[in-house]
Amino acid sequence: MIVEKTATITNKSGLHARPAALFVQTAARFKSNITVTSPAGHKADAKSIMSVLALGAEKGTTVTLRAEGDDAEEAIDTLIELMTSNFGEGE
Repeated sequence: MIVEKTATITNKSGLHARPAALFVQTAARFKSNITVTSPAGHKADAKSIMSVLALGAEKGTTVTLRAEGDDAEEAIDTLIELMTSNFGEGE
C-alpha cells in the first residue's frame, strides 16, 4: 500500500531540533518506508534525523509525506497528527 498526503508545518521552530527528533522517533515506529519531500523537491528519509534536518523545513512549509508498506496509512496519519499538534509545543 502507498499513501501520500501533504501537511503544513505550523510550529514556531519548523522541523528542527526537538520537533525533528520527535518526528523521526515517531516514523521509526512503523515498518513502512516513509519519505518527506520539500516544495523544492528535496527528499528525506523520515527515519533519519540528519536527512530530516537537511530539508530545512521552516514554519509555513508544506511538505509531502509518502509511505509504502502494510502500515502506510497509519504511519502517515500519525505523522500528520503530530505535525498538526505542533509537535506538542502548545502553539
